[in-house]
Amino acid sequence: MSTATHNDTANRCYNKNMKKAHTILSHLINQPQFRFLKQQTCYQKYIKLLGGKYQKAIAFVYIKNETLFVAVTHPGFKMELNYNRDLLKSVLTQLSSLDNECEMMKADKVVVFHSKYHPVAKVVDDITTVPYYHERAHSDFKIETEDEALKEKFEDIQKVIKCNQ
Repeated sequence: MSTATHNDTANRCYNKNMKKAHTILSHLINQPQFRFLKQQTCYQKYIKLLGGKYQKAIAFVYIKNETLFVAVTHPGFKMELNYNRDLLKSVLTQLSSLDNECEMMKADKVVVFHSKYHPVAKVVDDITTVPYYHERAHSDFKIETEDEALKEKFEDIQKVIKCNQ
């Protein structure tokens, strides 16, 4: 009986002191040597707050000397984001004011540049299977012509139909 109570006490202590992965990761992010991880999560939040169109356009962002640098995947996106600098700034200020973890993200200027290292993700068609169709034609037709060249062509067609069946 004493071993059963000892095991129960040990299990309760183990469950009470057991840490979850989220707790461990949040503890690591708050360490000074892993400050960049916290910044990366804030950068990802910032990109997700922008619309889907901008999420495809932006390769990565970072802040340096109170300047927001936005790398785009295509030069065409650069022009569009240059026109919407006010939007980029306002979303950043809202994120820094509303999210306590991201309050260090403040920028006065916005610089948009093209990153040749992050091209637009191309959609690759998966051509692993070739569509096969059942032959609907039948090769048991009569050739009723006197022209030898035409007769040869029809015989070739019959051979192809037989091979496909």
